[in-house]
Formats: sequence, structure tokens, C-alpha cells
Amino acid sequence: MLLKLLIRYLGRYRWLLVGVLVFQLGSALAALYLPTLNADIIDNGVARGDTGYIIRTGMFMLAVSLGQILASIVATYCAARAAMSAGRDIRRDVFGKVSAFSEREVSQFGAGSLITRNTNDVQQIQMVSMMSATMLVQAPMLAIGGIIMALRQDIGLSWILAVSIPTLLIVAGLIIGRMVPLFRAYQEKLDGVNRVMREQLTGVRVVRAFVREAIEEERFRLANTDIMVVGRKVGSLFVLMFPLVMLVLNVTIVGVVWFGGIQVDAGETQIGTLFAFMQYVGQILGGVMMASFMTIMIPRAAVSADRVGAVLESESTLLRPDRPVTEFPRRGSVRMQNVAFTYPGAESPVLEGITFHAEPGETVAIIGSTGSGKTTLVSLIPRLFDATAGQVQVQGVDVRSADLERLWSGIGLVPQRPFLFSGTVASNLRFGREDATDEEIWKALEIAQAKDFVEEMPDGLDSRIAQGGTNVSGGQRQRLSIARAIVHNPDILVFDDSFSALDLTTDARLRQALWRELPHVTKIVVAQRVSTITDADRIIVLDDGKMVGSGTHEELLATNRTYREIVESQLGVEA
Repeated sequence: MLLKLLIRYLGRYRWLLVGVLVFQLGSALAALYLPTLNADIIDNGVARGDTGYIIRTGMFMLAVSLGQILASIVATYCAARAAMSAGRDIRRDVFGKVSAFSEREVSQFGAGSLITRNTNDVQQIQMVSMMSATMLVQAPMLAIGGIIMALRQDIGLSWILAVSIPTLLIVAGLIIGRMVPLFRAYQEKLDGVNRVMREQLTGVRVVRAFVREAIEEERFRLANTDIMVVGRKVGSLFVLMFPLVMLVLNVTIVGVVWFGGIQVDAGETQIGTLFAFMQYVGQILGGVMMASFMTIMIPRAAVSADRVGAVLESESTLLRPDRPVTEFPRRGSVRMQNVAFTYPGAESPVLEGITFHAEPGETVAIIGSTGSGKTTLVSLIPRLFDATAGQVQVQGVDVRSADLERLWSGIGLVPQRPFLFSGTVASNLRFGREDATDEEIWKALEIAQAKDFVEEMPDGLDSRIAQGGTNVSGGQRQRLSIARAIVHNPDILVFDDSFSALDLTTDARLRQALWRELPHVTKIVVAQRVSTITDADRIIVLDDGKMVGSGTHEELLATNRTYREIVESQLGVEA
């Protein structure tokens, strides 16, 4: 998967990679040529006492060194630019893929894991891309070129290389083989840390309300300790590897000096040649070390690539139709015919045999006990899930055939847990429609019974909203979410238990305003309180995922036992 991603994304920047290859080749050739020049100065210039030759050759060596530095800088720049661009493209594609996921895929991967995959995992791929374009390109040039140049200098000492290079490769291979499963475990532990951190941040009020700070700190400590243990094992292997590599390198240099000195003493080799051979040995083993360092990074990047590839190759259950329908003949209508929904791997369906319709301008309420499938049912309307059986029609078109953007543009959804984005009141409400005027925003706030508290804010519509809306109360957050859906100017408004944080008086005023100001808009209302839905045109009663009643408030009171029990239980509580 790592190779596949590198080919796919780095391949878009071929001209930069060509530049890396050309300049790295120039840098390697310069590095390989310098020891030979140095040997010539020692064996010819110094031996003959030719100062002019030493100066000329030295100046040429300086020029070659400067060229090597320049080539390395340009090669590194090209590699960095290609790697950073590839990382940007991967993050963009992962974000686009996740944005198209249904709630089923998001739940499957987990929000914390998806964040890690699009940040830390992509960073690992990005880093190995850059290092591959620098170290992994230069390492074989130095190693192979060094072997050739060393053999040209003195073939009699080549047996030392034949021993040291395989030894170095065996040491690196054994250690790297131990690292691969540790890197996979490290990324999984990192997911765990992110998950715990995310839960504590989003649920900080609950944690404090139940005095769970100490317990949550212990949860984080355990997750943090787990990743530390794995990281320590990886670090131990790093600590073991580099001393062993340096040991092989130093023993090789000692061997060259020892046996080379014997040859110099016997007059078989010149001192300059011996020095050049030692430099080439350093370059060869340095190239092998660079390749070893890359092979350490590659396993972790491979694990990250598998995780990122799993997201990129995952197909959303919300498949877009080949020929999407963009014209909706019955604007505002909703119809479900024998609809069922089962979560993957579940033994029994969450919904089964659901059949009802809502005509344009009607108000259809859905009520039932906790876990009866109310939220799942309304999630089928904007196609957050796909029904596993039956047909869901919105505005006269099967949602599976509809153009998703056109489908969503006609639906205003107020979720069970309203979410506000960091910004201002105005920017949050314009999330529904960017070209909405201030007058339209104030009108939506008035309908949602939010105008009064927004006017009391220091900057009105420009007042700051924290991420998640944590600086406003639950009821204010719900009303702002309702106003945002109204600004969207939809044909269908879906309220998923969106009045639960409102007092009875505000609830009543808000519903009256909705019915009065938006008579043409179809309203699908999920509610727990009977008082919220008594004036609905039709009430759907759910029990254990099945539709056990349909009718007006009075009809259901007279004929439906489940509905009557709900009403009596709430009246008893109120009494």
C-alpha cells in the first residue's frame, strides 16, 4: 500500500523527482571524486613537493565541494516540495472521502482514528516520501559508486568490504524485523490516546458533574502508559541498532588501517591510496547506514499507509447514482413504503415495516420509547443511512436515485445533539445559506425564539460562538440550530427531538411561530414530550422498531394503547 500511495501521489510531481535524481547524482559523483583528488595530492603533490599542483588541485577540490553542496540543497528542496505536496493531496483526498461517509462508516472507523489517520499517519507517509527522495536515492549511489571506486584504488583490501557489508545488512534486518509489529501497535495505541482525549474534551461537563476527574485522569494515564511502553520498546531497538552499526563501521576502518598499513610498509600501496580507500569505505558504509535508517522509517510508514489506504479504498454505503435525478415533482412530500433498517452485524432490525407519508405543509410527529428507532427513522430522510429494505421517497423521488446535493438542499435538519461551529452567530446561521441577509437571519431567530438572547449578546450577530457552542446554554444552542435550519430555506424541516432543552412556554411559542410563519414547509418532528406534538396532522407511534400506531392525538388516545400509556405516564409525572 505504501508503494501504491507513493506512486499515485508522488507521481504527480515527476519533474521535481527528476530534479532530485539529477542533483543527487551530481552530489554523489562529486563525493565519490573527492577522495581520488585527495589521494593524488598526497601521492603526487606532497611526494614531489609540488606546491603549485597542490594549490591547483586543492582549488579544484573546493569547487567540486561547493558544487556538491549546491546540488544537495537543490535536491533537498525538490524532495521537500514533492513530499509536502503529496502529503497535502493525501490529506485532501482522505478528508473528501470521510466527508462522503455515512454515519455507518464513521462509526466503523471511529472519529478519533479518522483524525489520527489524516494527521499523524499522513505525516509518516510524508516524511518517508521526503527521506526516500533524498537518502534512499543517494544511498545506493554512494554504496555502489564507493565499491567501484574502492576497487579501483586497491582490490587487495576488497575482502574487508565483502565481510562488513553483509554483516551490517544482517544486523539491520534482524532489528527492523522486530520493529514492524511494534510500529503497528504504536499507531493503535495513538488512536486510543486520541479517543480518550476526545471523549474527555467533548464530555468535560459530564465528567465534572459526576466528579469523575480522577477516574478520567486514570483512563488517560493508562492509555498514555500503553503508548509509552510500545515507544520505549521501539526506542530500545533504535538504541541497539546504531551502536551495532557503528561497531561494524569502526571495526571495518580498523581492519583497513591494519591490513592497509601492512601493504604500505611492504611498498605495495601508497599512503594516499590507503586514505582514499578508507574514505570510500566510510561512504559505502554510510550509504548502507542511510538505507538502514530508511528501512527503519519504512515499516512505520507502511503501517500508516495501510491505515490511510483503508480509508481511501473504503466505499461509502451512500452510493451516488450514475444518473442522478435533479428534478423533484412533489416538493415537500415524504413517503416511506415498508422500510426496514438493520445495522451491519446486528441480529435484528432497528426498524421494520415502516409505512407512512407526509404531504407538503403537513406536520408529522414521531414518538416512542427510548431505543424505538426514532432517530434512525428520520436519518433515512436526508439519506444519512440507506434503508436495507423498502423505499424512501423525498419530494417524489427515491433518495437512492436523487442527486445528493439537491436532496440535501431541500431538507433542513436539526439533530438531536445540536452542534455549533467556532465563529459568530451570523456565520453559524449562514452555514445553512451563505447569501442570507441580516434581515433573513433576524427573522429566523425570531421564529426560533432566539432573537431576544442574541440581541442581548455584546455584539449581536457578530458575537463569538465557541467550538461546539460551549459558551451558550443547551436551550440557546437548540434554538440557534433551529434558526440555522430555517435560514437554509428548505421544503422539509426535520426536528430530531430538538425541543427537549426548551421550557414548555418557549416550546409552545416556537411551535406556533413555525406553524404560522412556515405553513408551506413540511415538518417531521421527533419528540419525547406529548405536549410538543398534540397539534400535529399525524402522529407515528414506534415501539421496538415497529410502527404500532398512526393518527391524530385524539384518535390515538382512543384507539392506541402504547400512545395512551406514554400520555398517561407524562401526565402522571406532571401531576
